[in-house]
Amino acid sequence: MTEIRLVPLGPQHLPAVTELVQDPLSLRHTRIPEPPPPGFAEEWYARYETARGDGTREAFAIEDETGSFLGVALAPEIDRATRTVELGYMVAPEARGRGVATEALRLSTEWALSELGAERIELVIAVDNERSKLVAERCGYVCEGVLRSVFLKQGVRRDMEIWSRLPTD
Repeated sequence: MTEIRLVPLGPQHLPAVTELVQDPLSLRHTRIPEPPPPGFAEEWYARYETARGDGTREAFAIEDETGSFLGVALAPEIDRATRTVELGYMVAPEARGRGVATEALRLSTEWALSELGAERIELVIAVDNERSKLVAERCGYVCEGVLRSVFLKQGVRRDMEIWSRLPTD
């Protein structure tokens, strides 16, 4: 397993994020439009930066011990009133199969519990994303069920699973 760390996503990560959002597997299992429009990574980063300021979202770069970019770990929704956090992750193709997603989810889960005082952490995973479901399971998340036809991307509706983790798990 590769040693990793989560660092706040910054402008220096944008070239790697631009590549990541072009990756077919990343596109298949995320909300990123296909194909991403020109400037998508920059606009996406700007939205996270704005939301970081008001505490409603957070984005981290996943880096190895040398500072190489391995992917992103995200909190696309932080609800401070209910202390509920949605987490997500995307791993660069060259870093897959090395435990990076599992370690990134473990670290971001610890961050949500300790830094945000989360009482509920959610993952929304495509029903056909077996690798991501395995990552969730390895990190102690519980599958609560399927949200039918909940995800609309470019005119196609998809079923998604909801996974959760509580501080008591």
